This record gives sequence, C-alpha cells and structure tokens, in this order.
Amino acid sequence: MPLTIRLAVRDWDYLTPLALGDVRSDRIDLVVNRVASLPDGVGAGQEYDAAETSFSRYLTAIAAGEQGALGLPNFVMRGFRHQCIITREDSPLTTIRDLAGKRIGVTGWQDSGNVWTRAILRREGITTEDAFWYAGRLTESHPVQDRLGNFGRPGRIEPVPHEAPMMALLDSGWLDAVCTPFMPEGFFDPKSGFRQLLPDCRAEQVRYFNAVGYVPGIHLVSLDAELANAHPWLATELSGLIDRSRAVWTAKRRRYVDTTPFMHGEMKFVAEALPDGWDASGLDANRRMIAEFITEMRAQEILPRELTVDEVFPFAGKSFSTLNQPTEMGVSQ
Repeated sequence: MPLTIRLAVRDWDYLTPLALGDVRSDRIDLVVNRVASLPDGVGAGQEYDAAETSFSRYLTAIAAGEQGALGLPNFVMRGFRHQCIITREDSPLTTIRDLAGKRIGVTGWQDSGNVWTRAILRREGITTEDAFWYAGRLTESHPVQDRLGNFGRPGRIEPVPHEAPMMALLDSGWLDAVCTPFMPEGFFDPKSGFRQLLPDCRAEQVRYFNAVGYVPGIHLVSLDAELANAHPWLATELSGLIDRSRAVWTAKRRRYVDTTPFMHGEMKFVAEALPDGWDASGLDANRRMIAEFITEMRAQEILPRELTVDEVFPFAGKSFSTLNQPTEMGVSQ
C-alpha cells in the first residue's frame, strides 16, 4: 500500500510530469499541491507532509534547535541573482560596484534570494554597511507586511517609508535599485522604463558560475521529520521523484522547443554554458554551495550561530539522486 504524501510546491514547470502522474512511485502516492505562498510548516497539525521551503528560514530553524522538519538537499528553486537586480532604464548604474552608497530596495531581508544577492555585492566589496537598504512591497498590489523581522537597523536597514511601493520609488528616483525574485507586472514590456542593472547579465552570471562552481539554491524540500523517521526510505524516494520529473521535463523541453521563438537557443546555451549536473540534488553535489550560504548568513548576521553542512543535512553519504534516466519521451520505471 503506497504511503500518501501531500507535497506543497510553487508551480515550477519541470514538476509537470510529477503533477500529471507521468512520474510515479510504487511506494509513494504523491499528491502535488501547487501553492502561491510557501506553507509555514510541515507535519503534525499542518496541511502538508512535505513542502518547498526557504533555504534561509530552514537554516534559521535548525540553528534555533527546531527538529520538526527534515531538509532534503534537493533545491527546487535555483537561480543566479544578478538578474534580479533592476533599475531604471535611464539609470547611470551598470555594475555591481555602482551600488555602493546607493538606496537599494529588497522584498524581504531574510529571503534566501536576497541573501545571495547581497553575497554578490560582498564579492565586489560592498557589505551591508556600504549601502542603504529598504524593505517593502514591490507594487501597490502586493500586501503590506513585515519584511524585516528583527533585522532592521535605523539609518541602515529600514522599512520603506509610508509603505510606498518600491517600483514607484524606483521610478521616481528615490530608490536606485530594487532586488526582487519575481519581476513586476509590465517589466517585460519594451517600454516599461526599467531594466536589469547589468547590461550583459547572462555573461556576468556565467562568470560567477565559473568562479563559484554552482547555481545558488534558494528553496529546498522539507519533509515531516516524524514521518521520515518512521519510513527511512521516504526522503530518498521523494527526492528521486523530483529528480526524475526534472529529467523527463528536460528531455521533453528539448523536443518541444516551439513554445517561444528562442527557446531552442536558450536550451542550447544552458547546455553549453553549464556542465551536466549543475542542478543535481544530493549532499555531495551541493556541499560547497550549502557551506558558502551558511557563511553568507553568518556574515550578514542572519544566522545566530555557526552550522556545519552535516548538521544541517544529517545523513552524509546519501546521494539523494536516484535517477532512473528518462527515455526521450518517457521514464524508465
């Protein structure tokens, strides 16, 4: 009898084979719930048994001694954060170093993506102390909420004044740049008035990868620890399903590239610019990235104490990469 697992994830396209049942397991009856906002927790008393989870918030919970969730080194959301720094089209700013001394808006101080963005700035010598930071809602349609937690510092890290939408402040010139994981409505309009900070963002991201050796992990999968302990095979099985879904999606995407006119070139570029396994799950494949994220959270005074990679993922030696390889159009079960 398969074990029913309720999984909450954002609507990532590569999980389509999993959601449609094209990728299945004899041991798990996986119910995929697509959500707009990440759930607060998993397990007893919660709606889900497993969920997409903020990497930074998971580390903070581990540092605080919480043991209700088991994190899997399977990063369902990855990305280079260079592309998430935007400015006005007429802005003179064109490099990371140009942000020194500027007013920078962020959608959430502790957010994993913004930790990685500030890591990019730190590589260029710009620390938290070298800019002025404002946390707030991106547009008028976004909710007013606390986006700083306990990390605010008057004169350095503050809420946006009067809860004004950050895109309006960027448009007026009050903010010099905004860091956001998701682009505001209208950004892709050629006449939006906004652009990415870096003129050749793709080239900068490739250079970053060549320097660090990874695509930053932003969200991972967490599993109810009690359930995982009761079924020791479950974590590997769940992670493997996600890996297989990605592999099937990639094979199909390379065949059905005509969803946009330039998708063929995009898929070819990724294959040429990044090595096989850039998106691999597992502790070994992600150890350096995990360790450097912990270092960043400590340097940015978000993580209250030092953590080791093996403390965060206490199952060293397990690869979490099943990977029954897909055929061109399906899965070898």
